[in-house]
Amino acid sequence: MDILTTDISSLSFKIVKEKVDEININEVYNSEELIEIINILKSDKRKNINNLGDKLQKAKEKIENEIKRVRNMYNFDKSFENYNIIAGVDEVGRGPLAGPIVSCAVVLDLNVIDEDLILWINDSKKLNERKREELASIIKEKALAYYIASRDSKQIDERGIGVCNNEVFLEACNSLKVKPDLVLSDGYTVKGIQIPNKSVIKGDTKSACIAAASIVAKVYRDNLMREYAEKYPYYGFEENVGYGTTKHIEGIKEYGPTEIHRMSFLTNILSNN
Repeated sequence: MDILTTDISSLSFKIVKEKVDEININEVYNSEELIEIINILKSDKRKNINNLGDKLQKAKEKIENEIKRVRNMYNFDKSFENYNIIAGVDEVGRGPLAGPIVSCAVVLDLNVIDEDLILWINDSKKLNERKREELASIIKEKALAYYIASRDSKQIDERGIGVCNNEVFLEACNSLKVKPDLVLSDGYTVKGIQIPNKSVIKGDTKSACIAAASIVAKVYRDNLMREYAEKYPYYGFEENVGYGTTKHIEGIKEYGPTEIHRMSFLTNILSNN
């Protein structure tokens, strides 16, 4: 942070901006040095340099607000005080016409300092693809344990989506290397589970473990559907990940279903073809 040791009044805006852009706000947001740099920028006589200070200030506040939000999610999981090891479980792919249903269970270390919180975790649908990919890697690296379970289209046709949904929840929770004392599930309880289980409405926005599970599950399934898109190029799987978009339905009507389609979901489409 050589802005602290440089008289910026003699530097051009371009050079000052380059120095500001080098600052990793995630690493220094709570440092005294950053506050000093913001004050230096705001004290400069040039408006555009002042704006750089305002930008840094907003970035600092954004990180601080995010830490508060995520800390609340961790604290939600910790609020179940009679339990020491909490797992969150969520699924993705209940509604598509093609591809598997996927569940993930995640156990996070809930007793971390602010610097080790996994920031930006949320309902996976509220995150863009790049952010989900980035977070999925961080979650798998930092999680005490995680497990991904799936059921394919054939199994869904044979046993029904509700049964398969519960099966992937059970498998994911029961296969964790670190056995949880409590499982938090998104939306509804898991039938037949032998571990204490509480359902959380909109859990992927309230619980750190459920949010982490939703992200890992979605990234896993989305990547799988992109692979299927190369094998079956007429259905737009790379964009719709198996959901019933216009392009997908048109592909079914023109080329017929593939081996990854859920025939039990296609009755109306095929009957109108």
